Amino acid sequence: MGRVRLSEAIAPAYYPLHADVRRKAHGEYWLSGGRGSGKSSFVSMEVLLTLIRQPEVNAAVFRRVGATLRESVFEQMLWAAGRLGIAGLIRPHLAPLELEYLPTGQRVLFRGADDPMKVKSIKLAQGRFGCLWFEELTEFSGMEAIRSIKASVVRGGDAVTFMSYNPPESVSSWVNAEALRGTEGRLLHRSDYRDMPRSWLGEGFIADAEALRKSDERAYRHMYLGECVGTGTQVFANLELRSISREELEGFDRMYCGLDFGFAVDPDAFVRLHFDRRRRLLFFVDEFYAVRTPLDTLAREVGGRMGEGEHVTCDSADPRMIEELRMRGMRAMPAKKGPGSVERGMRQLQELTGIVIDPRRCPNAAREFSTYEYGRDRDGAPVAAYPDRNNHAIDAARYAMEGVALRREARAVDRTRLGF
Repeated sequence: MGRVRLSEAIAPAYYPLHADVRRKAHGEYWLSGGRGSGKSSFVSMEVLLTLIRQPEVNAAVFRRVGATLRESVFEQMLWAAGRLGIAGLIRPHLAPLELEYLPTGQRVLFRGADDPMKVKSIKLAQGRFGCLWFEELTEFSGMEAIRSIKASVVRGGDAVTFMSYNPPESVSSWVNAEALRGTEGRLLHRSDYRDMPRSWLGEGFIADAEALRKSDERAYRHMYLGECVGTGTQVFANLELRSISREELEGFDRMYCGLDFGFAVDPDAFVRLHFDRRRRLLFFVDEFYAVRTPLDTLAREVGGRMGEGEHVTCDSADPRMIEELRMRGMRAMPAKKGPGSVERGMRQLQELTGIVIDPRRCPNAAREFSTYEYGRDRDGAPVAAYPDRNNHAIDAARYAMEGVALRREARAVDRTRLGF
């Protein structure tokens, strides 16, 4: 291994991620990307490097179906051993499927999640499991299945977990929704084939990707760029999930605030927005999102996020809540609801040039806006109605922007009266 330069074995797009793994800066790494993005190649090398750095650690690699292991991740790990120059130090075993690192006896075990008993029966003669890899994460039923496997395998000490997947088309799939949660200790990494050295992929691969881009851009974006292109039922096609820089924030002047009250298990949802009128871009700057919030806490959390002189437009369904917030020093006012107000507010959001949400600053708003879809009828056709569920931050945004809509309508009336 001494003659192998990691800078030549690992694609440059993964250098920062490799450094993060080496520092043990995060416990969970989610790698998403399209075909040829290099994510599986990177993870397979990191699994072996983790074992080399930590002689007491063993690894386990999972796929949803056990029958797919040998021709996929098992071969991928053998490739990684060759790439790192340690193929001669790895002994493969086929029954059960595993790799043995000869200098220390450490093992990499391969298991399918379709046989829970085999997962629960995993035993080690020495050491512990300190590295897990879930390949093709979208094949698993959900995070509960992942947590169950981890609970069965990891006993004593910390374990680094790698998740690799091609994002599903639908933004409402559990994997895409979970990736937006911004869970502490989790790092998301996105890449596509354009981040890889061209010589690694070959001209044939590049030609195939370009041919699909020209013939079917939507399929190209999903297959090769790893984008959630949607299934045609997403409500907000103008959504952009990205970080909002400090420089951008410093340039925001006027802010708009909205608050949707929660009932029973529904959360109170507050959002603070900036609207760029010239470009018609709406930026989500901050949020508060919690269930069964005491009034004093709600006033403190919301008031602490509002700037001097700002007011918050609230759900008018409960005027007593608004009055209680006013008594606690907040500038709160009711939304002017009425027939068609929901449709008008939703269309206003949909007609914006863009809705920019930073998932780290506003994870709940990011989740709601990205997973909000029209329903379908019995024949599978989209229904032109806005579902009244999982839309608390969306409603808060409607209330916040209500004043903008009213002023625009007022100007239109004035121009009509003047004969324009």
